[in-house]
Amino acid sequence: MPRIYIDENLQYSPQDMNRRENTLGAARLIVNAALTAPMGGGVPQVEAEIVYGQEEQEALAREMEKLAYEKEKKFLDRIFLTESVMARQADAVIFLGNYRASDDPFDVNCGGCSGQPSCSFLYERKKLTAHLIDLTDRRTDRLINGPLCTVRVTDLGFAMGSALQMANRLMVDARPFYTMGLAGQRLGYCRNSAILVAIPVATMSKNPFVDVCPDYHMMAREKIQTNVRQYLTFMRQIGPDYRTSAVQKADPEDEARIKTYMDWMDVMRKRFLKFKERSKSSDTEPDAEEEE
Repeated sequence: MPRIYIDENLQYSPQDMNRRENTLGAARLIVNAALTAPMGGGVPQVEAEIVYGQEEQEALAREMEKLAYEKEKKFLDRIFLTESVMARQADAVIFLGNYRASDDPFDVNCGGCSGQPSCSFLYERKKLTAHLIDLTDRRTDRLINGPLCTVRVTDLGFAMGSALQMANRLMVDARPFYTMGLAGQRLGYCRNSAILVAIPVATMSKNPFVDVCPDYHMMAREKIQTNVRQYLTFMRQIGPDYRTSAVQKADPEDEARIKTYMDWMDVMRKRFLKFKERSKSSDTEPDAEEEE
């Protein structure tokens, strides 16, 4: 009988890909919730894109790292770097954008974009052709090419709220990120929208988007795994060969001193040196018993 085995321990292994497929199905339902959220005027204005896969998420994370080092956004550098790790660790990333926020304001003269009781603030700062906003000139040196209609941006917030509510109902970990949205916009996701919000989603034993320490990009799971593998390989090379060494009992004094990983490395080095000394003495006295 066909079976589906699911386990999250080995990233991108067959059993982990089965788990990610479940998350992808949930992501589609989350997008449905976003698209059916209440909108101003009842007109469609939200577009969505689901991005998943190791290469795609790595490209997104690296774009966030680029944004971290741009001079005009220096105060956000640690935020971009930390949240780039979450782009890598997510099962998928949902992008939501409003494609009417820049060129099709709600025209109710609410003054939300400037405080003035009209939409003139937005129209005066846009190129107009036949009394319509012309967006063919997409050059900008800003993160967001504004100004944007506040009502349309608020509608994007409603879509985001509906998406998060559906994620909660489906028991899927999700969190909105402005930083991922900016990086996704530069990569061309939701290309018709002037503003994007990203919602990474994951179904893991531990939510990867919360309980995050400072400088997380230097202490994330992938970094730790790489370092542990490096040290284990090193210890295998300096330790005694299992075929020639006797089983050694733990030295109580050594065990009491092992408080950190570096302490452990130092103890293992000293044990190896002791073993080499015993090996030399056993060559001259083959019948002598070694005491630990």
